[in-house]
Amino acid sequence: MTSIYIDADACPVKDETVRVAERHGVKVFVVSNGGLRPNPHPLVENVIVPDGPDIADMWIAERAVKGDVVITGDIPLAAKTVESGARTIRHNGDMFTPSNIGNQLATRDLMADLRGADPFFQGKGKPFSKVDRSNFLNALEREVLAALREA
Repeated sequence: MTSIYIDADACPVKDETVRVAERHGVKVFVVSNGGLRPNPHPLVENVIVPDGPDIADMWIAERAVKGDVVITGDIPLAAKTVESGARTIRHNGDMFTPSNIGNQLATRDLMADLRGADPFFQGKGKPFSKVDRSNFLNALEREVLAALREA
């Protein structure tokens, strides 16, 4: 059975995900270490994990399999879920795939090294936009349909 897992801390597309899940009757796990208002929707299970580094990521990685969809901006988590066969999407609609995850991990590591070498380096990302939200909704719809076919 297809499920959607949201790495919910700092996720700007939780409400959009629930709307798509409702349209397809898919269960949504909103995983965080607290601080979020619980979603009362019957298809949503709010999962609060203990504080600690990557506990929410581990919870998702242990459960997501082929036929599921994962929403995250965390590249190491994406690597694990892509490896397990889950369809994995960034908040802006970009896909993590077996063919691009290696490059994304390498770029992440390179940027971490650059930030560590230059304390004044402030790698600022672009703000989340309406276009990002629209791209996400299109990608999620496509990937939920594909996951339902796989499951």
